[in-house]
Amino acid sequence: MPLHNEEEHHQLLADRLLDSNEEESAYDYSDKVHIIGVDEEHDDDDFTKTPPFSWKKLWAFTGPGFLMSIAFLDPGNLEGDLQAGAIAGYSLLWLLFWATAMGLLVQLLAARLGVATSKHLAELCRDEYPKWARLLLWVMTELALIGADIQEVIGSAIAIKILSRGFLPLWSGVVITALDCFVFLFLENYGVRKLEALFAVLIAVMAISFAWMFGETKPNGVELLVGVVVPKLSSKTIKQAVGIVGCVIMPHNVFLHSALVQSRDIDNRKSGRVREALKYYSIESTIALAISFMINLFVTTVFAKSFYGSEIANSIGLENAGQYLQDKYGGGSFPILYIWAIGLLAAGQSSTITGTYAGQFIMGGFLHMRLKKWQRALITRSCAIVPTLIVALAFDTSEKSLDVLNEWLNVLQCVQIPFALIPLLCLVSREEIMGVFKIGSTVKVISWLVAVLVMLINGYLLMDSLSSAVSGMLFTSVVVAFTGAYIAFIVYLISRGITFRNWFVKNRSSSSIDN
Repeated sequence: MPLHNEEEHHQLLADRLLDSNEEESAYDYSDKVHIIGVDEEHDDDDFTKTPPFSWKKLWAFTGPGFLMSIAFLDPGNLEGDLQAGAIAGYSLLWLLFWATAMGLLVQLLAARLGVATSKHLAELCRDEYPKWARLLLWVMTELALIGADIQEVIGSAIAIKILSRGFLPLWSGVVITALDCFVFLFLENYGVRKLEALFAVLIAVMAISFAWMFGETKPNGVELLVGVVVPKLSSKTIKQAVGIVGCVIMPHNVFLHSALVQSRDIDNRKSGRVREALKYYSIESTIALAISFMINLFVTTVFAKSFYGSEIANSIGLENAGQYLQDKYGGGSFPILYIWAIGLLAAGQSSTITGTYAGQFIMGGFLHMRLKKWQRALITRSCAIVPTLIVALAFDTSEKSLDVLNEWLNVLQCVQIPFALIPLLCLVSREEIMGVFKIGSTVKVISWLVAVLVMLINGYLLMDSLSSAVSGMLFTSVVVAFTGAYIAFIVYLISRGITFRNWFVKNRSSSSIDN
């Protein structure tokens, strides 16, 4: 028998909140933004009543969605944008739009999970899976985070190298970028709103930089509109299409968003308050991703106008993109090379800080580590900076090698996507976890279709990459073995979700008969 009435759900939320208070939560009470009392005369005792819309409340809830949107604007995404524009022109803009919409759906589900349960995804995985499974999930998530962080730090280092006119080599840019974790820790001590303000500034810098480039290059408005509205795909642009979709859902970002929404002090015992939070988070997340879509569109169309159909289209990457633009459009009052570098630096710095943030929640959630914030930040940052420094020293003089490395880092993150999506979809579908806030049948079907589509697309990218790299009997055998284990773990995660749901329904039915 399902939880049809609000009273049952109120008790479920009260019990869960009591349990969560006994453990370390994502945010200390003193660190949270207090919502109750904002634009209200008094707190209504009716726990089912949703307060009316308030612009002040929307402002109070605004922040987590913009931090989440940074993952849609990191250097890896920017490289996918510029390559899609240079090779496919305006033809994949429709896919960029729908990929962003799919990403929004996944992130709204992550927010729903965090708000309704008062726990983030890593904590719930720790509670729901046996030790071996949750440790494997943690390792997979950490690998995805390290892969994303390498791209982000390298992106920042490239921007620093450009802005210093080559004086600072790639490795020194990595060291400078590594210090951003101390900026993060400094601002976090002054409250989450100060940290959110920093991200707002960095997003504004990206928007202004890439909008300026858009104005300088003057892409074709009609072709842009047609590209957004009319679906078009060819065999020559399939790799760029896969890259656009594959970059949208970042595994660590799903974990991050489910934790960020807990930065607001919400009375989770009242279902009306939970509905209110979900409403405001849905609005601000939609606005944040609409802005990220426009920024990605600026980058794609700039390179579509500048290099589509040219001989150098296939050789453009993060490191040489600014110079190619400079060669084509000249210096001007403010060289376009430096405009590009400033936007890239803002993207790299913001995404590395959110990576540090996500790493704290992931490590603390999966391992239940009771460490001070600076200790977790230092551990998280070290896990990414050490391999990034090695990469910077090894590939500093080779643009082609950096591009190849970036492709393999994209493959690494693609491999990890099921280990964020499957637990998320299984958990938000379960009534004993979500209560009345479990997703309905329609949303569940759409969500699983999106998840399957994303996993198939990333599977295609993985197979395409491996087919060109695998050679020799020994290496092939190792790849086949790992692939078998990988598929088996995915099947286990799905089957465990089904088993839990059937067990819960059976026990609810038995309880109803006994009563």
